[in-house]
Amino acid sequence: MSTPNDSGMKAAAESPAAGSKIQPAMGKLGVMTVGMGSVATTLIAGVEAVRKGLAKPIGSLTQMGTIRLGKRTDGRSPLIKDFAPIADLNDVVFTGWDIFPENMYEAAEHAQVLDRDHLKSIKPFLEAIKPMPAVFEQHYVKRLNGTHVKQGKNKFDLAQQLRSDIQTFKTQVDRVVVIWAGSTEIFLEPSAVHQSIEAFEKGLVDNDPNIAPSQIYAYAALKEGVPFANGAPNLTVDLPCMQQLSKLTGAPICGKDFKTGQTFIKTVLAPAFKARMLGISGWYSTNILGNRDGEVLDDPESFKTKEESKLGVLDFILQPELYPDLYKDIYHKVRINYYPPRGDNKEGWDNIDIFGWLGYPMQIKVDFLCRDSILAAPIALDLVLFLDLAQRTPELKHLGIQEWLSFYFKSPMTAEGLYPEHDLFIQSMKLKNTLRHIMGEDLITHLGLEYYD
Repeated sequence: MSTPNDSGMKAAAESPAAGSKIQPAMGKLGVMTVGMGSVATTLIAGVEAVRKGLAKPIGSLTQMGTIRLGKRTDGRSPLIKDFAPIADLNDVVFTGWDIFPENMYEAAEHAQVLDRDHLKSIKPFLEAIKPMPAVFEQHYVKRLNGTHVKQGKNKFDLAQQLRSDIQTFKTQVDRVVVIWAGSTEIFLEPSAVHQSIEAFEKGLVDNDPNIAPSQIYAYAALKEGVPFANGAPNLTVDLPCMQQLSKLTGAPICGKDFKTGQTFIKTVLAPAFKARMLGISGWYSTNILGNRDGEVLDDPESFKTKEESKLGVLDFILQPELYPDLYKDIYHKVRINYYPPRGDNKEGWDNIDIFGWLGYPMQIKVDFLCRDSILAAPIALDLVLFLDLAQRTPELKHLGIQEWLSFYFKSPMTAEGLYPEHDLFIQSMKLKNTLRHIMGEDLITHLGLEYYD
């Protein structure tokens, strides 16, 4: 029995060979992106630039992050990619779907995220990636008009076409992950069609309007035993039928809506205020962006979907029911404005009214001039690599929801009845402790009393 230390509990270390049960990352990992716009082109061009030694994978935890093992005095902090059996970037192969027929180079030029010199250095690689026709219906994304779309007699037929695409790609690679990098759909709520796999499949046949395209993609992926990540706030895998299917086929799922700009900052600052017991009377957030995402969010129905995702963060972090004197009456407002001249360079303003000792008011103002897709691309990369790892890990494969990946999402998913953790630092600890656990290392609690014996 080990001596307690600040490397924490011995839960995983009771079986030191835990990591040996994980299937190795052999062969090619196929990544299928739903949408080949700003985020997907930035991800794929970036990975190729890194592979060619033209850039560093900045922002990617899997590529640049380390993980402490054991005591602080042990000096063991390997790179995460050297510690856990994560797929090598040289083994990653890309394909996907889009509602426009442009190849990846043309799409990247149109997105105007990466500069021309950057793109020209990898032009042949990008030109070779051409999108498959997408499943699309304008009712769900009103500001776009797709010209490169699949036709089918009903939604079930469209799902079968997607499954056929996935099956074909499987013959070219060894494992597959699907990631939604498409637009925000209109606001939907769970309905009867989402309560079971059988009800959902009947709804596909009946063209149920509560089944949006993102759900068709998720269904197709999970039916094929392929993990699915959702980069938008759409109602997609956060449904009983999808969670049932995920567990059944051993295809992991996680949260939704990449945590990139303003909400990323929120999940850093709000825990700090709460840790110091500083009150908040109001938090006003507004954004301007001019990319396709901004255009889509200019539609009130799509904005409603995004608003729900962004608004929930503070309630879960601040827990006003536990701290009514500090947070019960907080006024939280979120706005997003489409402003074409800004392109992908989103700007987020926050005005935060806080109060301290004896109730005296103070203010904090944040102006984050960020690049939306530059922040999203490394998140997308980490998610596909970690979902692939989860599927190769017996202990994780059939769990369905991978709560340890909450770190990357505005809207994390959890088991029913369990509130989500939004605090970025708790999420980071959860992620790294999960890696330690599956690899047979001690969990870290940061207690540290043994140093003072």
